[in-house]
Amino acid sequence: MDTERGGEHGEGTGSRPRARRGAGPARKFLLLGCAAALLAGCASMPDGGEVTSVDQSPRSEGESQVRVYGVPPQDGAQPTNIVRSFLDATTSDEADFRTATQYLAKSAKRTWRPFQATNVLQERPKAEPKLQPNREDANGYTVTLSGSQVATVDDSHAYTPEEKPYRRTIHLIKEGGQWRIDRLPNGLVLGLSDFQRIYRSVNKYYFASYNSESQEPKANRNALVADPVYLRQRIKPITASVEALLSGPTDWLNQVTTSAFPSGTRLAASDLALDDSNALHVKLSKQAVSTDTAQCKRMAAQLFFTVQDMTQASKVSEVELQDDSDNSLCALSQEQAERDFALSPGTGRAANEYFIDAGHKVVAMSDSATEPTPVRGPFGTGHTPLRSIAISHGEDTAAGVSSNGRSLYVAAMEDDIKRGEPLLTSTGPANDADSGLTAPSWDGLGDLWIADRDAHGSRLLRMREGKGDPEEVAVPGLGGRRIKAIKVAADGIRIAVLVEDKGRTTLQLGRVERTGSSAHPVLSVQELRPIAPQLEDVVAASWAGGSRLVVVGRESGGVQQMQFMETDGSASNAKTLPGVNGVKAVAASEDDARPLIADATEGIVRLPLDSNWKTVAKDGTAPVYPG
Repeated sequence: MDTERGGEHGEGTGSRPRARRGAGPARKFLLLGCAAALLAGCASMPDGGEVTSVDQSPRSEGESQVRVYGVPPQDGAQPTNIVRSFLDATTSDEADFRTATQYLAKSAKRTWRPFQATNVLQERPKAEPKLQPNREDANGYTVTLSGSQVATVDDSHAYTPEEKPYRRTIHLIKEGGQWRIDRLPNGLVLGLSDFQRIYRSVNKYYFASYNSESQEPKANRNALVADPVYLRQRIKPITASVEALLSGPTDWLNQVTTSAFPSGTRLAASDLALDDSNALHVKLSKQAVSTDTAQCKRMAAQLFFTVQDMTQASKVSEVELQDDSDNSLCALSQEQAERDFALSPGTGRAANEYFIDAGHKVVAMSDSATEPTPVRGPFGTGHTPLRSIAISHGEDTAAGVSSNGRSLYVAAMEDDIKRGEPLLTSTGPANDADSGLTAPSWDGLGDLWIADRDAHGSRLLRMREGKGDPEEVAVPGLGGRRIKAIKVAADGIRIAVLVEDKGRTTLQLGRVERTGSSAHPVLSVQELRPIAPQLEDVVAASWAGGSRLVVVGRESGGVQQMQFMETDGSASNAKTLPGVNGVKAVAASEDDARPLIADATEGIVRLPLDSNWKTVAKDGTAPVYPG
């Protein structure tokens, strides 16, 4: 299994920062989207001021490629038009919703909290007028907003898919002879197209916390985990992303990640921008001043990768932390950040692609190779027919499930190594594709994960360092559903699970929590949540970066499709993938410049960057990258 080009030097466009495939078309989409909004009458261009040329690397956050402004209320406008124009004004690029608040009565201006939540609807909300039944309220008027909700973004900027009917009311009164809104829900309500234009998904980064296993040498205390949030595209995006980082992890990741920033740390300067050398200087409040050099460097690493995610068009050269008197606390260069801190443990070097060929041999290919080569060790001989394989992140150990699905073997990828006895034997029936052992999966800590399935259910298991007795991992949210396939993230604290329930297979993401002691850890997968809620039959999935997966499945009544999805359940803005027939398995690299590989009708196929699918072997199964 797997937007604001808001003014900082070297910032990207409206495409999602991790979606490097197809960045050019995404840039065009942002400009056209804004133009469409203007033509629709929802906003206006300023009629005065200087003409400013568009620069690929603007210096200050106040500049942007296109600014969208709301239209102030017109004298004599009727209640329904007031509400519609207010909703239009909330889609503007004003940081404080200055125009939108002109539609509010004095009491509502004091109480409305636009950032409390954002409700995302499939289309713009419909405004339906409705007279108040209370006859004593002679000047009152109620407008009902309705639509089909698809997601919410909470006050910590976390996105959650949530499909349900939306219905809220807005009340208006006459104030100074004009209709104004005096009662309305807190937060914003936006159509999906407006949301995609105004907001952008950004990764914050926090350190993985392994709790009971953190004292073991293999637990990488410098492994950073992506925590995606949605921020407004053209409102101080670098500053906003840093402020979001300082506020701490979102609720879903809070249990398994930590921040190096002391509690209460805030920005001491309100505007951040990269300087002419692409360095970022960040002034922090007094809480950060007393930290030692090691902790300061860890704080700088979190900032570096968060800001780099926002400004991927240009590499951040350095992050310097300062106190509020401009004294340097520490500095971290790009080279130091990429050398000393890992976004995913064990994924720091180029990896080969692997699959099982027609002769039952596990073979490897580099991106440039035209012919696969058998791997070293027992799995490269073809003497052990396998159903599925997994290669460790260090590419020195392989795990394979026998062709009948019953036995798990683990062997070093070295010459003159014998296969050995099974490490695990399934309780399920042999030669049943829906029973027995799933494909195994390695995390970046060197641990091996697998699920065992039978007619009565499934068990998730972990083998520390790929050896020893399997440890059962509880999955309390599974209920009576069965695990069909798994793919653990390199950080070892997130796991993608294909869950089967009454003939329907969905993709869920779980959080791996560790309790107990180092000698006797207790692992569980908590808070399963849907990754591709629109797909009812998911065939395969693979991690494709810190917070992204490539998913193969189909919607109800639809045809099979392959697409990128984010770990929060939102659709990625990565380039649409070209179709390929009959995909049974897919694999992606943590490096998004590497090709996708899949098992399809045409055989083992590969999708290089900015190209189309190419067949690399007419016969073969189980394509994988290390992991």
